[in-house]
Amino acid sequence: MQRMSKMMKTRVVGVDIGIDVTTYAIVDIRGTIIAIDHFSTSDYPIVSEYVAVLSDKIVTLVEANGGYETVRSVGISAPSGNFLTGSIENAANLPWKGIIPLAALMRDSLGLAVAVGNDAHATAIGERVYGSAHGLQNFVVVSMGHGGVGSCFFSNGRAHLGDSGSAGEIGHICVEDHGRLCGCGRQGCLERYVSVGGLIQTAREMLAESSEDSLMRQLPELTPEAIGECCDEGDQLALKVYRQTGEMFGIGLSFYASVINPEAIILTGGLTNQWKWLEEPTQLSFNEHLFPNLRGKVELQVSIITDAERDVMGASALAWEVEEYSLFI
Repeated sequence: MQRMSKMMKTRVVGVDIGIDVTTYAIVDIRGTIIAIDHFSTSDYPIVSEYVAVLSDKIVTLVEANGGYETVRSVGISAPSGNFLTGSIENAANLPWKGIIPLAALMRDSLGLAVAVGNDAHATAIGERVYGSAHGLQNFVVVSMGHGGVGSCFFSNGRAHLGDSGSAGEIGHICVEDHGRLCGCGRQGCLERYVSVGGLIQTAREMLAESSEDSLMRQLPELTPEAIGECCDEGDQLALKVYRQTGEMFGIGLSFYASVINPEAIILTGGLTNQWKWLEEPTQLSFNEHLFPNLRGKVELQVSIITDAERDVMGASALAWEVEEYSLFI
């Protein structure tokens, strides 16, 4: 049936599904966050319950801030999200296993167009629209956070998603034979060394293997921030933790850059808050392992978008990529 002409809709909803927290926000066409809220992802291990709760919360937020008639679509950023299928596919770090057709479930629940993409894909689109990649045609966005390491790259101005939508899984390249067990079931994946969890495991291993004095032994909890504070005090073992992490990261980034020859690699995620300790070892390792013809031609830079805004803004940018659909207008 032919739909009637519609008013121009200037808002979308962006949803970032994290391992611990789901954040959702209304974002306008200029990238301004109109309203934002969050809830615990881990409280809903059954996906049908999660979809119902997320839908209710989105409806409540939208109705309190302009109503459905202003919202064009919904974009959802999730680990192992696939933009081509609209599904979360075998996410290693989420409670829902197997193939979850999340876009279809949310569309049926909300009556709006829904796009689902992996967190790195959403972040990359957000960086191109709102952030450090604005104006770039060939670039990589790499996210290193609590859940692991993800990436997406743009080639000639378009996101390269691969044949089945799974391109960019840099977190699952092997950097150490028979190394640490990864959530994907293999051993030695990059994200087991270069992520919040990987950094903490490195610190624990160094503390167990060394008798060296370290302020880290006095910490009530090992976190990247606390380990960074030990670095501020000149703690040599803490500095070694960041040095080893940066060396691994540089190797992974050099593989990527040598293959696709980007203008820049833009770094996002929680570990970038400690970039002052990661920058030197990462840059040195990157240059050492990079194809010589590319040295000095690929810039490593930290995103200019703040942590608080990045994920939902990336998801909101994803929402503009899906064809508009609504049961109501």
